[in-house]
Amino acid sequence: MRGWLAAVAVAASMAVAGPAAAAPGPLFDPGQDVDYQLGGVRDDLPDDVGIVVRDRKAAPLAGRYNVCYVNGFQTQPDERRFWREHHWRLVLKDDGRPVVDSAWGEWVLDIRTREKRRALARIVGGWTDRCADDGFDAVEYDNLDSFSRSHRLVTRRHAKAFARLLVGRAHDAGLPVGQKNWAEWDGSTIGFDFAVAEECGRWRECRRYAASYGDHVLAIEYRRRDFRRTCTGYGERWPVVLRDLALTPRGVHRWC
Repeated sequence: MRGWLAAVAVAASMAVAGPAAAAPGPLFDPGQDVDYQLGGVRDDLPDDVGIVVRDRKAAPLAGRYNVCYVNGFQTQPDERRFWREHHWRLVLKDDGRPVVDSAWGEWVLDIRTREKRRALARIVGGWTDRCADDGFDAVEYDNLDSFSRSHRLVTRRHAKAFARLLVGRAHDAGLPVGQKNWAEWDGSTIGFDFAVAEECGRWRECRRYAASYGDHVLAIEYRRRDFRRTCTGYGERWPVVLRDLALTPRGVHRWC
């Protein structure tokens, strides 16, 4: 009788809570080095480089732990026609003009309403599913901090709400998901599994990522003095790489 009652109680709690989220796959080994390959792929890597980050349109590298890069909060510069012709209402506008991240020429996505967040999550979620189908082991969503470039139209609350949807989509696809940017916020509270920390040495943000994600941080620096600082402080714990800003295949590659 007690067993029957317990089963009923479990079933009732599941009905209230809804189906359990899918368990993501394993995380990377932080004892290996990482290469950040968004500007083009390179296959001939040192044996110690066991983690590779590549754009979602690239193929994963066999025998390595592959992280799929997805621009989740802004558009890619070469995809403007796609957004203008198919999803123009989902691009953030100020007085009728797209809001642009001037550093990269990317349009900021409009995540201000629940309806638009859900629509965007379907698009980005489809890309995430493709990452999983292609054989990637994890995914990172770029520009979580796009609210800071939104002419004050997008808020931190909007960013957190959309991030929660993307984390769910990644886990549903069986992929661990990385927080990119916004070091001040602990994204592990909504399910992010690791962090991708660009220039945390330069901006003195590494300790924030360490507090949230422990050893599961991928650190990328673009200046030698920042690279040395990050290696000194975290090189024994994290994969750290020095890259050229354009991330060209034959550009700068240094590891701690």
